[in-house]
Amino acid sequence: MAHDHSDDHDHDHGARWKHDGVRVIPGGSLDGNTAQTPGMDRKAAINAARVGAQKIWAGTVTIHANAKTGAHHHGELESVIYVVRGRARMRWGDHLEYVAEAGPGDFIYVPPFVPHQEINASDSEPLECVLVRSDNEAVVVNLDITPAEAPENVKWIDPIHRT
Repeated sequence: MAHDHSDDHDHDHGARWKHDGVRVIPGGSLDGNTAQTPGMDRKAAINAARVGAQKIWAGTVTIHANAKTGAHHHGELESVIYVVRGRARMRWGDHLEYVAEAGPGDFIYVPPFVPHQEINASDSEPLECVLVRSDNEAVVVNLDITPAEAPENVKWIDPIHRT
């Protein structure tokens, strides 16, 4: 007995996707009303309030030339940072004792609860990144950490830069 699929594509169903389907968020319309960290300008593109996102948050981050953010973590959230322009220096650890750098085209992964600090390694150009988080709760826990020792350089290792 053949199932009649004609009602799967009726006008009501199509109209639902018109407003609840794909969304384009113009770069000039991002929302700065999100959790901030000193030294960093975060702007939300994708979150619950703007598009109804349930499980992810996405936006941009700009760090001015020579600037360092305060030490912070993002609770249970995982973060992915994609460097669009500039040079990122990341410090992390209980005393921010580890350091690695990333440039345009590189991705940075920050696990849950890891204390970290983003630093613009350039003294002349802004660091511009795209940021994606695993939940749309804008969790930012700013920490009072004084680096207790000389940072230990950690080689940037990913599938492309193994050695």
